[in-house]
Amino acid sequence: MNINGKHYRTIWPADHDNKVVQIIDQRHLPHAFIVEDLKTVDDFAVAIKDMHVRGAGLIGATAGFGMYCAAITAPDPDFADFITAAANKLKATRPTAGNLAWAVERQLAAMAKQTSIKGKREIAYQTACSIADEDADFCRLIGEHGRKLIAEISARKNGEPVNILTHCNAGWLAFVDYGSATAPIYAAHQAGIKVHVWVDETRPWLQGAKLTAWELKEEGVPHTLIADNTGGHLMQHQLVDLVIVGTDRTTRCGDVANKIGTYLKALAAKDNKVPFYVALPSSTFDWKICDGIKDIPIEQRSGREITHINGLSAENGLQTIAIAPDNTSTVNYGFDVTPARLISGLITERGIMKAAEEDILRFYPEKN
Repeated sequence: MNINGKHYRTIWPADHDNKVVQIIDQRHLPHAFIVEDLKTVDDFAVAIKDMHVRGAGLIGATAGFGMYCAAITAPDPDFADFITAAANKLKATRPTAGNLAWAVERQLAAMAKQTSIKGKREIAYQTACSIADEDADFCRLIGEHGRKLIAEISARKNGEPVNILTHCNAGWLAFVDYGSATAPIYAAHQAGIKVHVWVDETRPWLQGAKLTAWELKEEGVPHTLIADNTGGHLMQHQLVDLVIVGTDRTTRCGDVANKIGTYLKALAAKDNKVPFYVALPSSTFDWKICDGIKDIPIEQRSGREITHINGLSAENGLQTIAIAPDNTSTVNYGFDVTPARLISGLITERGIMKAAEEDILRFYPEKN
């Protein structure tokens, strides 16, 4: 997507021999646009764990390039042990995100088919690029399928703006390009369909306020920032036509793990008969589990993320300030699980399906 009219992806090989990978360090947005070099496995692990990058698809792509970095930096005599250690380190960084382990395992499987270390290094690069390219293309297709939902609502409203509620950031910054939840919005906007987006601020990291609002501004999409707890009120007053969110892991039966607070939006949508859709590339499915509440691990993060807040001061300096009493006890769950029964449908690169095992497998018969 675009920044000041220039197209960017969120991750890309930087130098002529592909030994440096660059990312947009999202911790500084929207106040500063900073590109960071990743050169070691530790660089990639820190970038994922400390949220220089975030979002299901981008975490997967970063892990894919992290495994390529492991391959080109591994000493020949200890190649296998180095790769195994790198894989374990990367997988441990964010336990909820399904794309992370998927990308690492895909790299391990690709390298295992090569007999020479040179071949393993070459295939690791090819696989990392494929993971990134597929992510971008799948998100583009999600946009095309989801655009039809927005077009149908627009027709019923006689061309009046379609009001769409989002939660967290499932935009292009959370993927390699286009995004998942925002892809239909961008596709509709580009097709001339009038849309307006209600942007949840998304505590504690404020990805909606900092990232989604910034993305939509750069693309010229009308939007309004709201506090996290405003969505239910808007739905009660018929000010939301459609909810589209992303997901960090989705079970084969349609349960969805997404940023904490998603479940509450789904409950409000159900009560007010507002369609609630989840957008995801197939790499976000966890085909091994069905019960998301029981089987999806929920990441717990530092309590400092909710007792302190980062922002731009009046003097234009980035500052961290405390917003709670000293030594306040905290618990900081990063995600919650929305049961399939609350979901109107899943928007994937293969089309729109019910959040139910039978229909999901109809679209992905190879997973039977």
